[in-house]
Formats: sequence, C-alpha cells, structure tokens
Amino acid sequence: MIFMVTLAAALLLLGRAETYVVDRARQVVTDLAAPLLELASRPVSAARRIVESTDQYAYVFDENERLREENARLLAWKEAALKLEAKVARFEALLNVQVDPSISYVTGRVVGDSGGPFVETIIANVGSSQGVESGQAVIDSDGLIGRIVATGAEASRILLLTDLNSRVPVVVEPSQTRAVLAGDNSVWPRLEFLPALAPVSAGDRVVTSGDGGLLPPGLPIGTLVETDDGFLRVQTFSDRSRLDMIRVLQYEFPREIDNQDAPTALQPVESESDAETPSASAPAATPVAEGGT
Repeated sequence: MIFMVTLAAALLLLGRAETYVVDRARQVVTDLAAPLLELASRPVSAARRIVESTDQYAYVFDENERLREENARLLAWKEAALKLEAKVARFEALLNVQVDPSISYVTGRVVGDSGGPFVETIIANVGSSQGVESGQAVIDSDGLIGRIVATGAEASRILLLTDLNSRVPVVVEPSQTRAVLAGDNSVWPRLEFLPALAPVSAGDRVVTSGDGGLLPPGLPIGTLVETDDGFLRVQTFSDRSRLDMIRVLQYEFPREIDNQDAPTALQPVESESDAETPSASAPAATPVAEGGT
C-alpha cells in the first residue's frame, strides 16, 4: 500500500514536471493495452447483446400477448357490429312496406316452424303481452305473409297464405276485381271466386281488399301468374325461406260512424194555407144560380 501511494505520488510529480514524457508513456501503454482491451471487450459485448436480446424477446412476447387480447376484443366488437348492421338493415327493409300511419304494430322475429293442425305455419316471439291478438295481419319486408291464429304470452302462431286453411279477400289491380286468395299447401296460393270474364292477366298486382274488417286494405301480396293446373295463382312477394323479422299490424276496423257532418233530416214545413183552416162557423159559399148574370 505504501509502495503504491509512493508510486502514485512520484508519477503525479513526474507528470507535473515532464508532461511530454508522461503523455508519451501513456500513449505507449495505451497502444500495448488496446489489443488486450479489445479481446476482453468481446465477451462483454456478447453478453450485453444477449441481455438486450433477452429483454427484446420478453418485450415481444408481452406485446404479442397484448395484441392477441386486443384482437380478440376487436373481433367480438366486429361480430357485434355486423349483427347490429344486419339487424338495422332488416328493420329498414321492414319499414319500406307502406301501411296506414294510424295502424300500430309490433315487431318480432320468426323463431321456428310449428306443428299442430296447420301445415304452413311459423312461430314468432311476440304474444299477448305485446297486444297481439288472433286474426291480426302479419307482414315482412316484402308484403303480407299471413295472419295470427293463436297467441300465447310471449309467442304467437302465424298462418301463412299458402296454408290450406287460409282465405283472404283480395283485389286485383288495376281492374279492381275482387276475389278470394286461398291456400292449398302448395308454393303459391290461388284465386277463387273470380268473376267470369274478369279483366285480369298475368303480372297484375294483388293486394288485400279489407272486406270483412279483419285485415287492413291495400297490403301488397304478390302478382298473378298462370300455371299448368288451370288456376290463376299469386306469386307472393314474401319468401318463406327468407322470413326473419315480421310486423304484426294491430288493425281495428272502424265500427262507429261520425254523424256530426251528416246533413240534418228535412222537417215538413207547415204552409200558410194549411194553417188557415176554415172553422165550423164560417159561412158557406153562395152558389150561383143558373142563368144569373
């Protein structure tokens, strides 16, 4: 220890006295030690790179896990957004069917086919708790599909136009010919009770007539087509294979007539001649004698 302190002091004094000699000696020592320092620094650099790579790998793993979780959340949001987009599109298409603004309605979804005495029926997830009643018309985004035949608290059975038990009064446009649309469990219902020589042809539009007060008038149904069985059938606008969202029309037939604007009944007016009736005491008219002047 004493030797090292003494040597350091001597070098310090020597550096003060002979700066050139010290600098020269320092340069020689640096030149000699440079290869050794380079060799010694290689393991240190390699170890530093390994440590840095390990930190990067750990960061990459953490980032990858974070990205996976974020991707899963985004996929869930994407699925929800696609479902909402499809639902909004169905609602917009359902609103394209023009009905009387005074008619209220309930919107529901088709949840499946039903069994029972009817063949062509479906089940919707709306019932009496939403005000749905038997006999109400049901439409989709294309037009009339049928009517309610049975209701529960949260579900209803819909009788389609193609069912054998379905009978709907209709009007063929533009001739305004009235008929009955009857189902027979086939693909398209047929027209019955059509007047002879009715001015109708294939392609004419068929809508509800409103006769009977059960269904509102003017609901689109389909177009007339000619078939090989000799019947005039109606190709419905709605397609059973694509039924999804439906509307139940809560239509009430007007049963009261407002008489406020009706003309008042005419009352008989008593004439002056009727008012001035002759009394029993009035003198009788004097007859004119024959030949008198």
